[in-house]
Amino acid sequence: MKVLIIEDEQRAASHLERMLKKVAPGMEVTAILESVRDAVEYLGAGNMPELIFSDIQLSDGISFDIYTRVKVSCPIIFTTAWDHYTMEAFSTNGIDYLLKPVEEERLLRAITKAEQLSGQPLLEKIMNLAGKMPGKSYKTRFIVKIGDKIKTIPTEEILLFYSLEKATYLLTTGNRNYNIDYALDQLETLLDPDLFFRMNRKYIVSVKACSSITAWSNSRLKIQIEGLRDHELIVARERVQDFREWLDK
Repeated sequence: MKVLIIEDEQRAASHLERMLKKVAPGMEVTAILESVRDAVEYLGAGNMPELIFSDIQLSDGISFDIYTRVKVSCPIIFTTAWDHYTMEAFSTNGIDYLLKPVEEERLLRAITKAEQLSGQPLLEKIMNLAGKMPGKSYKTRFIVKIGDKIKTIPTEEILLFYSLEKATYLLTTGNRNYNIDYALDQLETLLDPDLFFRMNRKYIVSVKACSSITAWSNSRLKIQIEGLRDHELIVARERVQDFREWLDK
């Protein structure tokens, strides 16, 4: 089986390659790529392996971008040090999700799963696997850095996520703002949609923050949140109906 490794940490890539040779000698690593750009170029040129091991956070972005730009026909086993990308991984051709440091037993189980995909259409197999997965879970807390200290913020204490000058922040019920390492597009997949709503391209609002809403121009709605008086929290016109339905659940 021809294997492609997408990993920007040389030590991790070499470790994975050694483990593959040990637990699955019949596998041939055809290439090791370090970035989204390199992977798109390689796969786009028709170099399709039979299995991909893909890190998620690469030097130039998130590896999910690869699979939205290039049609991949083989299964993907994701490897990462973080566990908050699980559902995004399974929304691609992902068949398994290995946390670093990868253990031999888990690697072997993932390879066995990949080998079982042969002989049946990939999409059908993946849908069968997805049907056996437990219900989707959402993030319950976020880690923020304050000077040289680390603090966790439970999602129930968050009123708003917002984008400002290419950075993302959260606002708590105590009117504290913290920078976080997520894009709003990522947060949409990680947050419970019953509790959080993407009101426009810059803001995701909590249902707790929606106690003061007024009609605004052009059939839009405005939300007033103490602590963000310098921000105009306007629900985009095309999202107003969805927003009303979300509030009325």
